[in-house]
Amino acid sequence: MAKPTGFMEYQRELPPDRAPLERINDWQEFHLHLAESKLQQQGARCMDCGIPFCHTGTLLSGMASGCPINNLIPEWNDLVYRGLWRQALDRLLKTNNFPEFTGRVCPAPCEGSCTLGIHEPPVTIKNIECTIIDKGFAEGWLVPTPPAKRTGKKVAVVGSGPSGLACAAQLNTAGHWVTVFERADRIGGLLMYGIPNMKLDKQIVQRRVDLMAAEGITFITNTEVGKDYPAEKLLQEFDAVVLCGGATKPRDLPIEGRNLKGIHFAMEFLHGNTKCLLDGGEDARRGGEEARRRGEEKFIASSPRESSPHLSSPPISAAGKDVIVIGGGDTGTDCVGTALRQGCRSVTQIEILPQPPLTRQPDNPWPEWPKVYKLDYGQEEAKALYGADPRRYLYTPTHFVGDENGCVKEVHAVQVEWVKGNNGGPPSPQKIAGTERVWPAQLVLLAMGFLGPEDTLLAPLGVERDQRSNAKAEYGRFATNIPGVFAAGDMRRGQSLVVWAINEGRGAARECDRYLMGLTHLP
Repeated sequence: MAKPTGFMEYQRELPPDRAPLERINDWQEFHLHLAESKLQQQGARCMDCGIPFCHTGTLLSGMASGCPINNLIPEWNDLVYRGLWRQALDRLLKTNNFPEFTGRVCPAPCEGSCTLGIHEPPVTIKNIECTIIDKGFAEGWLVPTPPAKRTGKKVAVVGSGPSGLACAAQLNTAGHWVTVFERADRIGGLLMYGIPNMKLDKQIVQRRVDLMAAEGITFITNTEVGKDYPAEKLLQEFDAVVLCGGATKPRDLPIEGRNLKGIHFAMEFLHGNTKCLLDGGEDARRGGEEARRRGEEKFIASSPRESSPHLSSPPISAAGKDVIVIGGGDTGTDCVGTALRQGCRSVTQIEILPQPPLTRQPDNPWPEWPKVYKLDYGQEEAKALYGADPRRYLYTPTHFVGDENGCVKEVHAVQVEWVKGNNGGPPSPQKIAGTERVWPAQLVLLAMGFLGPEDTLLAPLGVERDQRSNAKAEYGRFATNIPGVFAAGDMRRGQSLVVWAINEGRGAARECDRYLMGLTHLP
């Protein structure tokens, strides 16, 4: 263990975030870093429990408890405490291909199941993980390591999100020639275009992609399999195929007024914003000095702000608008943070669920994921700017109202209560009469999750689907009904966490390698 009395000597300490009113004026990451000496103290708090739940990756009550990729957390915590950072990096990379991603965007189910968390604040596992990998890159410890020998087998990986990249990395390690197909103009999937830059800097993503390319992986962009490239051709040109296309079909809201202009899916908004940011180069990403000065003057002169100087012309702009975000998950939070940076006039987030409790409830015991109230970065920024959490709980929209030009101008909603179903069925939301409310809106963003994979890839290949429309493939085997075709990540399991996508990509690579070679040494 790190230090037998460490958890008694040191309190949990996280690095401060940049101040909300400062960070909404640019697109840079908002997390800061602790000094290494502080991180060693945090590592000392890990007790190396007799039964460390932090790396179990068990599903409890439908949610992850512990790390889904079984990170050897107590081991690298101990190594960090002792100042053995290079060895800590080696331990971390044994189970996690991309700690720089999970260390930034994972909700850290490991911390939710930390044994210390039963009676004290848990160990800062996520922050230590991120620091280990960032130090590894800074010190030059991560260099291209192509396989010493090639098998001659060719594998196509469709989709370059976390599952596709993890799968490609593992298959390349096994010596196969790997080609990754991506329909967007940049590699990374949701890591590149689904998660905003202030949460995951795209230079971090590109750095990893460049490293993988140097190790021999081929990346093909602007190519959608099933449209630009016939899906059937994969079976002719490759020895095996792994489908990692994600669950990208968004959940719609088919209510009156849905066809009005100004109502968009969240991913349209987020993708367009990031692409504009990246296409504009460094000046657009940081905001030119003159534009920044103008933006600061506007911020001081008007409250709320009238516009944002940081994007030249995003396809969907929140500048000067009242924005309504429908949906309360991570994607909704990212929409709030992005709208603020674009210079929205106001932002409101409508959530059909009740506000979570401040502390664990009896029906949510450790080591389950703690279902408690959290002020995430976007809501924290909105509260700092406007004085209140932008979320409005227990509301559901009833219809949209437009102006004479066919543009949305109002969102009408009503409060709901959750009523238990008959014969013990699941509760459902019931509208409460007399609680109608109207919000002004010139931009509405639908962030209500995803229904499953799109149709262009699975149908041409003849891949069977499960009851949820995902690619049908047993977890652990990842094989579809088509010989040599595997499926992983959100395309197989449905919308989930980045860390689960990495878990599945690694698992699919292992089974694909077994299929190709008759045996496998991949974990």
